[in-house]
Amino acid sequence: MDSGGWYTLYADGACRGNPGPGGIGAVLMAPNGVLTAEAAEYIGPVTNNIAEWQALIMGLRLALEHGVRKLHIKMDSQLVVRQVTGEYEVKKQHLKPLYTEAMGLLRRFADYRIEHIRREDNGPADALANAAIDKAMRERS
Repeated sequence: MDSGGWYTLYADGACRGNPGPGGIGAVLMAPNGVLTAEAAEYIGPVTNNIAEWQALIMGLRLALEHGVRKLHIKMDSQLVVRQVTGEYEVKKQHLKPLYTEAMGLLRRFADYRIEHIRREDNGPADALANAAIDKAMRERS
């Protein structure tokens, strides 16, 4: 449950090929740095950008489920970060519904900030996204 401080969300989408089998991962950390929750899901064949947006949406839902009010989002997708901040326009029609959904979820927080981080700094969320793909591939073979 929200302690009033800033929670941190790491979110990442992965796909094998572009498009290809996709997975998403999210890691939610409490203000004191303790793991609050994590989630991963296989999302089928997608493009990398769709996977990144889906990861953000899953992470935002996870944070809301835990009563988070203030959220610091960290992602290695420069495109998604810049589209959320308004620096880039969402031009691709297939990404607009994902953008709209994410922005609607963001409005439910008292405050949020989003930051682009290096891929190396997003390891746990990336590992979850890739593990979801690996699990789905094992189950299909």
